[in-house]
Amino acid sequence: MGCCNRRCGLIAGAVVGAVVAILGGILIPVGKIIIEGTVEKEAVIEPGTTAYDNWVSAGATVYRQFWLFDLKNPLEVLHYGAAPVVVEKGPYTYRTRYLPKENITFHSNNTVAFLLPIGAIFDPTMSEGSEEDNITSLNLAVAGAYALVPKPLHSVLEILIKSTNSSLFQRRTVKEMLWGYPDPILKETLGLFSPYNGTYDGYYNVFNGKDDISKVSIIDRWRGETKLTFWDDEYCNMINGTDASSFPPFVDNKKPLYLFSSDICRSVSASYEKTVNLKGIDVYRFSLLPSTLASPVDNPDNKCFCKNPETSKNCTLAGVLDIGSCQEGRPIFISLPHFLHGSPSLREDVLGLDPDEEHHKTFFDVEPLTGFTLNFAKRIQVNMMYGPSKVITVLKKVKDYTLFPLVWLNETAMLDDETAQMFQDEIISNINMLEILQEVLLGVGVVVFVVCLVSYCVVRKRHNQSKLA
Repeated sequence: MGCCNRRCGLIAGAVVGAVVAILGGILIPVGKIIIEGTVEKEAVIEPGTTAYDNWVSAGATVYRQFWLFDLKNPLEVLHYGAAPVVVEKGPYTYRTRYLPKENITFHSNNTVAFLLPIGAIFDPTMSEGSEEDNITSLNLAVAGAYALVPKPLHSVLEILIKSTNSSLFQRRTVKEMLWGYPDPILKETLGLFSPYNGTYDGYYNVFNGKDDISKVSIIDRWRGETKLTFWDDEYCNMINGTDASSFPPFVDNKKPLYLFSSDICRSVSASYEKTVNLKGIDVYRFSLLPSTLASPVDNPDNKCFCKNPETSKNCTLAGVLDIGSCQEGRPIFISLPHFLHGSPSLREDVLGLDPDEEHHKTFFDVEPLTGFTLNFAKRIQVNMMYGPSKVITVLKKVKDYTLFPLVWLNETAMLDDETAQMFQDEIISNINMLEILQEVLLGVGVVVFVVCLVSYCVVRKRHNQSKLA
């Protein structure tokens, strides 16, 4: 009777072990469903969700750091046609995106519209120098007028330049170059980012994800349009992806992320680079590929971004984007800092540049489960083009079209320690706890099942041997 009880107990133990193991196995898909359901609920852009609170106003402090290029040999360039030699000065750091979104309006097609207020507050503690530092740089009015004024009227421009005692280069403070100064030629305020404070980016219309979480934060319209009008091509005019502050949840690192930037007047894609541990949170780092600004020779998709074969060396120039079509015709070109991934000729025409992948690339650190961007560095360089002239005195020694680097900026933000801890407590710890519970149940169940099954076989064998004896 005792032997029978022992065998029955071992059988019962094996059954219990199997049930526990099965429960652990069931928890894996069930737990995944629970987690995904919670994320989907909290990722929707509507009042009361985690996503909405972070979406209305940036959770982390956003900074824009500026490095301006100071020309060291203006006289040699003007009188002898020497290549400009520049040295970067900075950073000059400003706090931006500190204002919450305005005019938030929900629409019946599951989109939400808003305006993004723009402002900048100088932070001297994070800057190398003051806003009153002087910089020798390109004369924005001369370079702009050279491109905008038809060549038959360049004689008129020559008179204006001489009458205002202007030149190809000028000396201005950092504050004037960035935010504006009264220009003697055009009789208006000119600046690299003028006007800025008190202006808006948008209107934006983005999907709120209520009907389809895979579309949350994706831009439906910008300034009321579903596509751009800057480029003479349907592909280049597409508005793809989000504004990069967040992406739809459940990010797949095998697929690129798409984003639209009004700063460069186009959409781009970012590809997975590596997994990074950010304050205890594993994030996917996505970065722009060199092909983003490659010449049409290497990336045919970029052909529609080539606006002027003459200034782009017959569309073979790599690493720059002519955005004059969205800047009222001004000869403004966007690149990565120091012409990273650009044609060698760009750094031969202007000396003193030293591109570095680590310091000059653009990247986004995205938490894969939620799609939230927890850290990013958007790096852009602003350049203007000028060229030779037989009429305009200050351009007579210029040998060829030259892209002059004016400033490069690094817009960056990283979640703070408090937000990182909250993120771990509310999301990561729950996921880890569920995974541990799954592993424990599965492991204990399998061990109990195997031990009981083996013990049962041993007991039964001994019982059979004793009966034969």
